[in-house]
Amino acid sequence: MSESVRASAAEKPDYGIDAPAVLRNLFLIGGLCLLLGLLLPPVVHLGQVNLAARPTFLWPAFFLLFEACLYLLYVKFGKFRHRDFMLGMHDWRGDEQVLDVGCGRGLLLAGAAKRLNAEGHATGLDIWSTTDLSGNAETATLHNLELEGVASRCTLVSRSAAEMPFADAAFDVIVSNLCLHNLYDRPTRLAALRHIARVLRPGGVALISDYKLTSEYAKEFQQLGLQVQKKRGSLLTTFPPLTVVIARKPL
Repeated sequence: MSESVRASAAEKPDYGIDAPAVLRNLFLIGGLCLLLGLLLPPVVHLGQVNLAARPTFLWPAFFLLFEACLYLLYVKFGKFRHRDFMLGMHDWRGDEQVLDVGCGRGLLLAGAAKRLNAEGHATGLDIWSTTDLSGNAETATLHNLELEGVASRCTLVSRSAAEMPFADAAFDVIVSNLCLHNLYDRPTRLAALRHIARVLRPGGVALISDYKLTSEYAKEFQQLGLQVQKKRGSLLTTFPPLTVVIARKPL
């Protein structure tokens, strides 16, 4: 076997770092606070103010670095476990039409595609923002799908979640993780939720995971006539803690 073939066979999918600037800042600011707490004199005199340097800087350092480590645990391990937790909420037949809203580099998309047979298909929708995920690009997603062996069962569409081009009742299963909160304008978020309800088939399920605004998602889905429940992800391996909104469209 040639070296190039060996390298290709050994290559693993790379699903990037979620919100890389957040992880970087947690480590940088936490590390700076740690250095200040350790290197400054116990008491710093600022005019008439006496600042107790160690508790002032070491407590924030501990808090920020602890959060950074939890976040890193999610990036390297927890998001794979959370993907399996989400996909395990549906009893797969194999012939489903699946939509991943905000598919990023394809973690959920590939996981869903692996549960499909020749009659099933998975579609990934994204605008591939590098602010939300490191190295985020359509080419990176395609490469991961090829490495996972599911590229033939997947299609990528470059559109906003608030402008879905799909027909009504086109999908049996819709999944999304850490996407919709990035639609900062509430009317735009609600438009995305209405599209999700519109393109979901009767009897289908939407699994929408996020760390905030999940009550808003649940309320909107209920007003659209879907049956809604919520489940918490792991408090240890998802940071920030994630909640999955499970919305089923009645037959």
